[in-house]
Amino acid sequence: MARLPSSYEPPVHAFGNRLGSNGLYGDLRAAILTGRLRPGARIPSSRELAGKLGVARGTVVAAFEQLAAEGYLDARPGSGTRVSAVLPDTLLSRVGPARSRAEAAHSTPALSARGRQLARTPFPIAPALTHVGAFRPHMPALQEFPIKLWATIVSKQARSLTTQSLVDGDARGHALLRCAIAEYLGSARGVRCTEAQVLVLASVQQGLDLATRLLLDEGDLAWCEDPGYAGAVAGFRAAGIAPCPIPVDEYGMDVAWAERRHPTARMAYVTPAHQAPLGVSLSLPRRLTLLDWARRRKAWIFEDDYDSEYRYSGKPLPPLQSLDENDCVLYAGCFSKTLFPALRIAYLVIPVGFADAFAAARSVTSRYPPVLDQLVLAEFMREGHYARHLRRMRQLYAERRSLLVKLVNQRLANKLEVMNNATGLNLVCWLTQGLSQDALLERCKSSGLAVHALSRYSAEWKRRQRDGLVLGFASMTAPAIRIAVGKLAGALDC
Repeated sequence: MARLPSSYEPPVHAFGNRLGSNGLYGDLRAAILTGRLRPGARIPSSRELAGKLGVARGTVVAAFEQLAAEGYLDARPGSGTRVSAVLPDTLLSRVGPARSRAEAAHSTPALSARGRQLARTPFPIAPALTHVGAFRPHMPALQEFPIKLWATIVSKQARSLTTQSLVDGDARGHALLRCAIAEYLGSARGVRCTEAQVLVLASVQQGLDLATRLLLDEGDLAWCEDPGYAGAVAGFRAAGIAPCPIPVDEYGMDVAWAERRHPTARMAYVTPAHQAPLGVSLSLPRRLTLLDWARRRKAWIFEDDYDSEYRYSGKPLPPLQSLDENDCVLYAGCFSKTLFPALRIAYLVIPVGFADAFAAARSVTSRYPPVLDQLVLAEFMREGHYARHLRRMRQLYAERRSLLVKLVNQRLANKLEVMNNATGLNLVCWLTQGLSQDALLERCKSSGLAVHALSRYSAEWKRRQRDGLVLGFASMTAPAIRIAVGKLAGALDC
């Protein structure tokens, strides 16, 4: 049999200490695929080739073994090593003649119905790479976050890691963080829970996903506020749950309307402390009506305590969870707005009898959360830094909101009507009659303003509401607010 053809001259310099067997593997594979080494051709022995290349024999053996494992070489005792008669790339090419895109699409496996719903996400896949503009809603004042203090705690916790810290985590979340969250919720929000009921998650969205998997069946109905959180609607649809948009007025979700129209719903998603995006609070009579509906129908309430920490006047109403006597409320919150979005830590408080089931489901869907960030947040809370940061941000945001309201009323009163709910990180303004919302948004974008239309939060906006804007103020300094209001006035005057 012919030895390695003379046309095959491996680049000797490629097989030194830097590339080793990888270089030889690549060159031999290329020679086989390009036809310089044909099927059945005999390959020199590892000893011979090693001598020719000036490399260790083990380097050649490793390359041969990899090529044999992938089906390019056939090594048989007494016959030496040869190029395989049938190459793996040849097999891969035997799928028939080239097909049109339409033919390929018809025969290629497709997304499932659930997959198609999940692919219709309301969230951005990647962060914006350019400046997002003034008035961006839902954005905290990240420049005010005590990043040096946080970094100090991160360093301390990283240095304190032990071997025990590196093993599997708890599906419920680290005990230290669950205790800190339970203590905070009890003292600051009046939530009745122990650490055993707290589940640490990456987001409220993850909590809602778990709740729908565990508590609802495909085809069930779920109430959603309208306007409201698009993530809830998307999450329900992805799980095969039919979302029922329920109108929101100055008292929050219209519970009586919901029960008349959709009495058989199995869950209600609600933001009672600070309705997103309108900022109203669910009135006490409606809270009691909602709890009574859940009791009578044996339904569930998913309480997203969105932005409850940021209320600038009056005393907040107690959470639904604190009024629940029938274990039908799941209470969720996160640290994205109070600390920073990239932290990705949230929590779900679960009725006692269901805590184990949720922990088991978490272990199946995503196992357990990363440990280091939990330890850092736990210390940040236990040492009082979280409470101090909240107090400082509450005062700062109140000042920024007050300035924005004052400037809008002074300069834009004939164009915008402020919805004066002193909560959250955003200001909602109704447009006066005659203004074109779509044209206004284009002018705002051209001026570098990142305002949102209220209609983007609603499934049935045109039938129920006037047009309006959502203006984020929390991340803007006083000078920035003044400049942005001037730009908004210019956009409204066009």
